[in-house]
Amino acid sequence: MPEDRHRQGLVLGASLSDNITVGSWRALRRTHRRADRRAAGELVARLRIRTPGVDAPASALSGGNQQKVVVARCLTQRPSVLLLDEPTRGIDIGAKHELYELLGDLLEQGVAIILASSELGEILGLADRVLVLHDRCVIAELPREEATQERIALLSAGGGVRDRAA
Repeated sequence: MPEDRHRQGLVLGASLSDNITVGSWRALRRTHRRADRRAAGELVARLRIRTPGVDAPASALSGGNQQKVVVARCLTQRPSVLLLDEPTRGIDIGAKHELYELLGDLLEQGVAIILASSELGEILGLADRVLVLHDRCVIAELPREEATQERIALLSAGGGVRDRAA
């Protein structure tokens, strides 16, 4: 799931059905519109996307519901690993809570989640392990028990990192 849902995650003028099922389309093959609409409808219900219907354009939705559409598209492929880049950026607290519930459900189903986030609270609430980066390099791997806001902030700012030139 890309960081910028508007530029990389959605076709804003296209319907929810098209946005959700585009990942399952095959080049030069006929699409199955009825099956796509049914699959999109099931994901809209499962993710509680607030919309007048699967034919509504993605641009008509709130930011949180647009984000859920991007997640729905990822789920059409039944992934074993889900990569999320800033999944809650720009969405309200209610949509964040719903997204966190969905991620918890996916984890229980055995889906591995790799999360990139600039929100420390989000990382601490969701992660089993935290990889801390400084100057685009992984400088620490912390288990949940050792990951604190203070420690992550210090490490990401370069504190506790030995001189690489030495």
